[in-house]
Amino acid sequence: MLKHSPLHEIHQSLGARMVEFGGWLMPVRYSGVIDEHLAVRNAAGLFDVSHMGEIEVKGADALDFLQDLTVNDVSLLQNGQVQYTAMCYPHGGTVDDLTLYRFDHDHFLLCVNAANIDKDFAWIEQARTDSGYVQVFCHNRSDEFAQLALQGPAAEGILSRLTQTQLDKIAYYHFHEGLVADVPMIISRTGYTGEDGFELYLAPDQVEPVWQALLEAGKPDGLLPAGLGARDTLRLEAGFALYGHELSPDISPLEARLGWIVKLDKGDFIGRAALARIKNQGPPRRLIGLQMTEAGVPRAGYAVFHRDRRIGHVTSGTLSPSLREGIALALIEHAPLLPGTDVYIEIRGRRVAAQVVKPPFFRS
Repeated sequence: MLKHSPLHEIHQSLGARMVEFGGWLMPVRYSGVIDEHLAVRNAAGLFDVSHMGEIEVKGADALDFLQDLTVNDVSLLQNGQVQYTAMCYPHGGTVDDLTLYRFDHDHFLLCVNAANIDKDFAWIEQARTDSGYVQVFCHNRSDEFAQLALQGPAAEGILSRLTQTQLDKIAYYHFHEGLVADVPMIISRTGYTGEDGFELYLAPDQVEPVWQALLEAGKPDGLLPAGLGARDTLRLEAGFALYGHELSPDISPLEARLGWIVKLDKGDFIGRAALARIKNQGPPRRLIGLQMTEAGVPRAGYAVFHRDRRIGHVTSGTLSPSLREGIALALIEHAPLLPGTDVYIEIRGRRVAAQVVKPPFFRS
């Protein structure tokens, strides 16, 4: 049985095309992926991301436990700050990537991927049991939150019409608890589009009036409701990883260009020994960016060739609405290729020319 967002009926009334994603029935598009994508790049888009999961970790030992659980250095966080991180298996593969919110030294909130909520919570609970920390309490609060993402260069101006919170005081990857349209919520300056914007965490039974108020406030700026299709093309242009594509139990953060979040010098954590070995030996595979130099749209799973040798496969690919050219992330199994190297992607039985580029593919 697929889960429904609290905005399900609103999406239907807007004519959204609904698709299954991570166990949820979610809007993939409204007016069209390209229109919605370009609205985010040039003005703003409003996304329903209520399918994401929220897991709370509290207690006197919460910080130490999260240091053991995740690959980034939680001790660097101040109250009101967000950290991008990941949980890894002992062999170095990825349990999930996530954002971690610090409210206080004994109070954190983890935002995890929709398809991984139950798996992640079970992993966290097992790690808590195995760790021996007494003062750690974990709660899956996913059903208690809806989440909206207001993204684009006009996002701050639109949101400022509905809140007394000083948005310009919220730095990137920081958050504040405040009111929007008189509704209490977490206002987080984060996103998954490569644009400025905010992610709003609030009670499910209060999300509908906030959604409507935001759309109304954003009309003069060209704000559009946007679906998962545009969210995917935007994140790919920004070079962001998607779990199940660029990250998985078989793909470590080091292979996925996320070595910057793996803090091997912070002390021990789950997966550290394997990740240290991978780093010392050099990852057996690496994620690279590809841009088509011939007409063609790369898709996940397509083979990548260098000269006559197959070197890997596309993990995510699309026709970039901003560049009007095919772009892709690919996991290659041989020595890294420098930007500018010519390669081929096999599209429908034909090898089509592409070039190695360094993500992001598009900068706002």
